[in-house]
Amino acid sequence: MINTETIRTIEIWSHSSCFSPPSPHSLEYGKLNLVQDFKPDPYLATMMNCMMWVFYGLPMVHPDSLLIITINSIGLVIESIYIVFFFIYSDNKKRRKIMLCIMIEAIFMAAVIVITLIVFNNTKKRTMFVGTLAVIFNIGMYISPLTVMGMVIKTKSVKYMPFTLSLFNVLCGIVWMVYALLKFDINVLVPNVMGCLSGMMQLIIYAWFYKTTRWDEDEKAPAQKLQLSEI
Repeated sequence: MINTETIRTIEIWSHSSCFSPPSPHSLEYGKLNLVQDFKPDPYLATMMNCMMWVFYGLPMVHPDSLLIITINSIGLVIESIYIVFFFIYSDNKKRRKIMLCIMIEAIFMAAVIVITLIVFNNTKKRTMFVGTLAVIFNIGMYISPLTVMGMVIKTKSVKYMPFTLSLFNVLCGIVWMVYALLKFDINVLVPNVMGCLSGMMQLIIYAWFYKTTRWDEDEKAPAQKLQLSEI
């Protein structure tokens, strides 16, 4: 019989794989020693999403949410490492942008924490407030690969669309949905239904354009085609 302990074990494995699949983009950074037109936006967005869910899972907000805290703490560490890596190989302009985004996220997160703890005096109200924000950020994180899907349709090539990432997005969405149903947590259920659907769309598009992909093309593709979509 499936229980929350089983789901916890499966989810830790599958979601960790979503946060840290083998990254050809990271290897590309090392080769070029710069990031050119790559954007840190997806990693910054994912870091914000993880921070929001870690706060949501705390006992003072939503008790008995150890899995949510565990998974998103792992994600927060991994995304932070990615951002540091990106920061090292960026020029001064991009570094200023990264620092500004991190400051804005920190201020926003601090404001959410203060408002939650002062304005709302019980876990039910806190769960509703923080959960709503977490759902918004989570949906945004899941739909961000749509930009890559648009590029795939335009170029008829899936060379820069990681199959394993799309697959794990579907698996994570399914496992989180089961967890949400067992725990009766609508805030976890809604974004992961969206995430599962998004991942399935990516897999369908991958299968459709796989045969038209020219794998032997010159690997020196424009940097903007290698957007950091691994979230």
